[in-house]
Amino acid sequence: MLQVSNLHKSFQSGKTGCTVLRGVSLQVDSGEFVAVMGPSGSGKTTLLNCISRYLTPDSGSILLDDTDLSALEESELAAVRNQKFGFVFQDFLLLDGLTVRDNIMLPRIIGGKIDSSMEREADELCALFGISHIRDKYPAEISGGEKQRTAVARALINRPSLILADEPTGNLDSKSSRAVIDSFLRAQHERNTAVFMVTHDSFAASFCDRVIVLQDGTVRWSLMRGGQGRRAFQDCLLSKIRELGEVDRV
Repeated sequence: MLQVSNLHKSFQSGKTGCTVLRGVSLQVDSGEFVAVMGPSGSGKTTLLNCISRYLTPDSGSILLDDTDLSALEESELAAVRNQKFGFVFQDFLLLDGLTVRDNIMLPRIIGGKIDSSMEREADELCALFGISHIRDKYPAEISGGEKQRTAVARALINRPSLILADEPTGNLDSKSSRAVIDSFLRAQHERNTAVFMVTHDSFAASFCDRVIVLQDGTVRWSLMRGGQGRRAFQDCLLSKIRELGEVDRV
């Protein structure tokens, strides 16, 4: 479904260059929940931004559902971002002047897909993520966990193939973090949506099917959860991160 091959990305500041991604290759299958972990500066967010094509890689290929994203014009990329990708960010990025329900419908409105099914789909997502009781409230009136569940619902309104999540639990307490992870799991199991999540949070990552660990812009490990319990998998992740010399969050 998503195939990243030999991705390289560098940045230049004056005469100083910095190589961030050094030949990263990975894949995410349909309906798979994958996390990317690693020390600060390992290239996690740069990788996410290259996949979404908000950054242009220096070399390598990114295929989504067999479509080469590097071959698309900007207008075609915008359509892919709206229809094939769903985005969830650490800072929610909800519009304060819109209700929860209206925020969820926003990608459909932007994409010009305003029809009789839009409100019904928004209400189904509110029910799926347990936020029906706040659908007419504004972002300032709800909790951080409720805001992030709203953001997950918004990411799903166009039924994307893949959710790209950048530190989605970074600003949340443990209870709210679990509610957001449960939202991803519902999207995975009930809609067969793949989730690709950048995180420092070993607790959040321990619910994933697989965790990719980056170091210095390369894939150091790809760890399958398999039959391990969540706690055992979290302990395994923490052990691997300690081997890299840094634990950002326990």
